[in-house]
This record gives sequence, C-alpha cells and structure tokens, in this order.
Amino acid sequence: MDKFFSNRLFDVLRKRILLVSDFICYVIKTKRVYEPPSPEDGCRVLVDRLWPRGLGKNRAAVDVWLKEVAPSGSLRKWFGHKPERWEEFKRRFFMELSRQPDGVRKLLELEEKHGTVSLLYSAKDTVHNNATALKEYIEQMKKG
Repeated sequence: MDKFFSNRLFDVLRKRILLVSDFICYVIKTKRVYEPPSPEDGCRVLVDRLWPRGLGKNRAAVDVWLKEVAPSGSLRKWFGHKPERWEEFKRRFFMELSRQPDGVRKLLELEEKHGTVSLLYSAKDTVHNNATALKEYIEQMKKG
C-alpha cells in the first residue's frame, strides 16, 4: 500500500511540475543603471554603447554589457534624447537591430537562461531611451 501511494504521489507531482514548467514567464524589464541593483532585476544587461558616467563597475553591478544592441553613435547623437524624434529614432534603431541578429539572439538566450533580464540604460528620460525601444523591438519580434 505504501509503495502504491508513493508511486501515485510521484506521478501527480511530476505532472504538476511539467504543467508549471509550460507556464514559466520570461520577463524583460528596463531600469536606469544608476538605480540600486535588486534581486528582482535578474540578469542585469547594460545596453548602452558607452559606459555610464561616474559609475564604477561594482556599483553598476552589470552582469553583461551588450554594446551590439545599442544604437550606433551617429543615431544616438542624432536622437539627442529629444522626445519629438522618438518615433523616427525607434524606426531607425529597429533597422539597425535587424542587421544585428547575433546581439538580439544573445539577449534572448540570456532571457531564456535567467528568466528575468533587466535592460540597463543611463539616459535620464525613463520613457524615451534605447532600452525601452529595444524592449519594444523584442516584444514585436516575439509576436511575429
């Protein structure tokens, strides 16, 4: 009787584990690199081409620096963090990203490995920045 019960319990638990694993969420967040790190950040990925001013490597707590998914220097300078250029910036940035499949693939692999990935950026504007645009690009890509 005990053996039957333990085998039955094992089967039930195994089925529940498989069911739960089908619903594991992958999350991409954005966060200013100057904000303190937290466990909820998951894998912290810096997505700026230049290292943030005045920020030491220890304080930044960056796990991965993916320069290849940052906007080109010329696009970054053209944008100049002007909100009125946001839509055109995204259009141009998405074109650049489409030519950088290896960088985007690395980011997706990090998401799959860690579950949660925080895209770190140094811009002061929390809405109009390359990390927000990159997150939007990835979400559109996943939808097909």
